[in-house]
Amino acid sequence: MKIKELRIILTVENLDEIIRFYRDVAGMETSKEWHEATGNGIILDAGRASLELIDASHAARIDQIEVGKRVAGPVRLALRVNEDIHTSTDTFVNGGGKSLAPPAKAPWSDVARIEDPGGMQITLFTASTLT
Repeated sequence: MKIKELRIILTVENLDEIIRFYRDVAGMETSKEWHEATGNGIILDAGRASLELIDASHAARIDQIEVGKRVAGPVRLALRVNEDIHTSTDTFVNGGGKSLAPPAKAPWSDVARIEDPGGMQITLFTASTLT
């Protein structure tokens, strides 16, 4: 068996606001959208997906570098951005996100930690030498 696609499904109370944040601010394209009597949803194309698994010690180290203290729960999204980290952070904050700490230099790339309008933590990062 080989996995063909990774999807992360977020259940949110403020769907329209979250859609606007990821589609309009982050620039993700709509793959599929539905509005039914049983509920609404959207699938946004986020490009390449990967599953990063880390232990609690490494999560604490990442939080220390990106925010200065342990703040993330068991799930955090990470989005690689094309613009410099400061411009990207400003774009997301101006689009409804909340900055948790100023952009920082991590050993692997420039990073910034934000929250989406629903409270999901997101690490923004620039291209790195990792592939």
